[in-house]
Amino acid sequence: MSTIDAGHTAPDFSLKTAEGCEFSLDKLCERGPVVAAFFKISCPVCQFTFPFLERLHRQYAGDGVVILGVSQNDARDTRKFCKEYGVTFPVVLDDAGYPVSNAYGISNVPTVYLIDSARSVKVSCMGFGKQDLETIAGALAERRKLPATPLFLPNEIIPAYKPG
Repeated sequence: MSTIDAGHTAPDFSLKTAEGCEFSLDKLCERGPVVAAFFKISCPVCQFTFPFLERLHRQYAGDGVVILGVSQNDARDTRKFCKEYGVTFPVVLDDAGYPVSNAYGISNVPTVYLIDSARSVKVSCMGFGKQDLETIAGALAERRKLPATPLFLPNEIIPAYKPG
């Protein structure tokens, strides 16, 4: 299980994208909440989850809200994954040995966190959790002062949980 549960402080990190753009959790949190999603490209549950994270990004990013992927793969494979799964939000690369994943106690992917502006973890989800993603969507809608939009379409058959 993740050692960073809801109510705890998320460790700061600074990582770069495949293109060399640097993202710091502290700086992102100064502007608003961050949804950080740790993943590996070979993980089927990550492949299932990331299109829903893209929906979150399209519906709620902006006004300080950031969806951020944290890849445990190299730049080339991460770019390919993002293209294949339609990921347009920023994705940073955890360095060799996964220092950030280790700081978060990641033992399974995907692991998704909603982190507020004080770096407090509001939601911590290992694997795919439908209710957790709906909770994140509701919090982001409230932050943006938007009506909550359903994250899952009525014609989609979505399981309540898929372990990572």
